[in-house]
Amino acid sequence: MSLFISDAYAQTAGGQSQGGGFEMLIMLGVFGLIFYFLLYRPQAKRVKEHKNLIASLGKGDEVLTQGGLVGRITKVADDKDFVEIALNDETHIVIQKSSVSAVLPKGTMKSI
Repeated sequence: MSLFISDAYAQTAGGQSQGGGFEMLIMLGVFGLIFYFLLYRPQAKRVKEHKNLIASLGKGDEVLTQGGLVGRITKVADDKDFVEIALNDETHIVIQKSSVSAVLPKGTMKSI
């Protein structure tokens, strides 16, 4: 029967190393550093930039919302988290400040 399948033999007990716990701690630390630098730090940087963007919103700024609407801010409520945006001369909407994804350069609405 062993023509196609080779026999498997158990390894002796002397081949195992004794430093498994310390190596596991080093590997866990390396994974923690990878997680911090590749996932947590860039996300925290994006959140900080978005908070600065929301804090700097002012009347007359042209903005892009997360829903894809482009408009000009007509009213900013400092005590609340809402802004009024004019999409054109007749249409005004009220949105949360956090739904603003970008501030566009002046004149963008006229060029669209």
